[in-house]
Amino acid sequence: MSMITSVSSRACRLPMPVPWGPGREHQYLIVTDLAADDGATGTGFTWTVDAGARAILTMLDNDCRPTIEGGPAAPELAWDRLRWHLREVGGGIATLAIAAIDIGLWDLRAKAAGLSLADQIGRRRDQAGAYASGVNRHLTLDELTEQVGSWIAAGHCRVKIKVGLPDLSQDIERVAAVRRVIGPRRLLMIDANQLWDLPTARRAAALLASYDIYWLEEPLPAHDIRGYARLRSAIDIPIATGESLFSEAEFLDLLVAQGCDFIQPNVCRVGGITPFLRIASLARAFSIPVMPHLLPDISGQLAMCLPLPPLVEAIDQGSFADLGALEGSGAIAVHGGSLRTLPGRGHGLTFTMAAAEEII
Repeated sequence: MSMITSVSSRACRLPMPVPWGPGREHQYLIVTDLAADDGATGTGFTWTVDAGARAILTMLDNDCRPTIEGGPAAPELAWDRLRWHLREVGGGIATLAIAAIDIGLWDLRAKAAGLSLADQIGRRRDQAGAYASGVNRHLTLDELTEQVGSWIAAGHCRVKIKVGLPDLSQDIERVAAVRRVIGPRRLLMIDANQLWDLPTARRAAALLASYDIYWLEEPLPAHDIRGYARLRSAIDIPIATGESLFSEAEFLDLLVAQGCDFIQPNVCRVGGITPFLRIASLARAFSIPVMPHLLPDISGQLAMCLPLPPLVEAIDQGSFADLGALEGSGAIAVHGGSLRTLPGRGHGLTFTMAAAEEII
């Protein structure tokens, strides 16, 4: 087994071409390069939006690097070693840091085998469904319908919009307007981003029932597992959640409680590809589909390997390619409602810091 000989990380702040609202104009990218004693190399990354990039970089340099240098270049072994070492730190910053190492080791493994990431993991399909989404709660009604109309013009047959405005009637008005734009046959998902409590979510679901909502995403605070179970038993709209969970144990609690119809792990927040695949195996045991959260450049590749058919989020101007963080066009292609992977070795992502506003 090859051994890890070097780990180095760097970070940057990337301006978003379409801001996600006031004060949300950047995303943070942390890139980790790894090398093994047999000459194999891999590149990993992790990601955050509002905060934490410096802390993640510090943890990578001061805690992760010395823990795995000299150890095996097997992602599963390195992940367990890192998680044990950082067990008292908890989730969040720790799992985001581990993700950069883990993704890099999966890239190293696949490239050493001469395979794409999807083929190394175990490809189940050549394409997956995609849906258009945007962070659009701050848009006016006219701006929202214009955005959704552009997605339909581009060939999308599935769309997701944000809800959770202070006045529930505004949400109903916006959902109704979007349903008119997309027509009765296209799928419509809505995302409340944890902004409702249980009574509000129940009222909202009752008022939204006539608009044929494919899923209601994160209606409650992410860790209110009991609340999710109670809500799911009380409404007919399917529930999607999980983007703000950080561990296999949290997903297991959610699945056992029967708190959702779809789970949405974010590959960076859960700690990388290794735990993402473990979570997908848990979900399969409960017949719950996995809908990867954001990061379509990597989520689209993982989608090819999931047990149950997934949908991949093609967020408006939010991919690494859109942010100018990649050399070339990346490793996926989205055409309307379909996503496919492009030929290559490893995950196929070559990062450039040319678009960075500043190096951290």
